[in-house]
Amino acid sequence: MNLKTKWIAMAAAAALALPVLAHHSFSAEYDSKKPVQLEGTITKVDWMNPHVYFYIDVEKGATVENWGFEMGPPGLLQRQGWTRNTMKIGDVVVVDGTLAKDGSKQANARSVVLKATGRKLGAASSESGNQ
Repeated sequence: MNLKTKWIAMAAAAALALPVLAHHSFSAEYDSKKPVQLEGTITKVDWMNPHVYFYIDVEKGATVENWGFEMGPPGLLQRQGWTRNTMKIGDVVVVDGTLAKDGSKQANARSVVLKATGRKLGAASSESGNQ
């Protein structure tokens, strides 16, 4: 194997390893003893592997908090009825999930209700029993 081939092989191996290193377990980031339900307006949707993320503005009295939610991968969500256009910026949703351990405004979504239609979809959560 020449030097160029070795470098290409090492670069390919490193690129393939990144998603594995970036992946995490539910219990590493979220506290299953801290459920949360929030209603808010979609501000952003990131439909990509390994997880779909979306963000909502939640009104808390006179202030607005932006919350981030992690869902499962696009493939699992599609099997549950989702498409990349199911949620759009401006849609109002009610999200049931589990709070992040670090106290940030982040959570793992278990289900999402689209307020305009009442449609409830699972979020392919990595929490045990919710996939």
